[in-house]
Amino acid sequence: MAAQANRVMALSEWEGRWQDGKTGWHQPQVHKLLENNLDKVLCGRKEVRFFFPLCGKAIDIKWLADRGHSVVGVEISEKAIKQFFEEQNLTYTEESVPDIPGAKVFKSSDGKISLYQSDLYKFSSDIAGQFGGIWDRGSLVAINPCDRERYAELITSLMDKDCRYLLDTLLYNPQLYKGPPFLVSDEDVKNLFGKTCDISFLQSEDAFTDRHKEWGLDSLTEQVHLLTLKAN
Repeated sequence: MAAQANRVMALSEWEGRWQDGKTGWHQPQVHKLLENNLDKVLCGRKEVRFFFPLCGKAIDIKWLADRGHSVVGVEISEKAIKQFFEEQNLTYTEESVPDIPGAKVFKSSDGKISLYQSDLYKFSSDIAGQFGGIWDRGSLVAINPCDRERYAELITSLMDKDCRYLLDTLLYNPQLYKGPPFLVSDEDVKNLFGKTCDISFLQSEDAFTDRHKEWGLDSLTEQVHLLTLKAN
């Protein structure tokens, strides 16, 4: 991890990637680690409110909404949010967010999807309450490593007492690639969330592709953990 500790991406760089269409992390289908583990997140619950940090235009949002759940996402790129609604053929409204100067919220007409165009760290439970589910795919691995403590604090503050937080992480040799996405080891997960959450490892799979070979990597493993708040 030391190899990446000081790597910093400005929000403008992320916006630039969306503007330039350099969004190799976006998947044109529902993420299979979400699909495989959804039952463990739902635990029989219906109409769960999900939070998607740094949601991009993830197809997973509509997939969950179609199953009767609601989704609140936060994303810095307005282009990504508008592309989501256009590509999913959803009508939406756009309004400002009084509590976050400069932020906007885009809501699907059925009210099931609300995507906030905002700096993630300006978001809080005061804006949209707490959540019963969180799908963190490409968020913890994308934020600057120096911001992780602050990130963990924010995420846990958004967890309702019965929240089930599905966390997707990546393992690779950080000497070979500077990120993002960044390496997040099991130990990192434990250090960040172990005091407040029970953590269970669910699944790991080989995610190495030609794209990662181009980054200079020789292997890439994707893992998913389920986090729940410890009973106080």
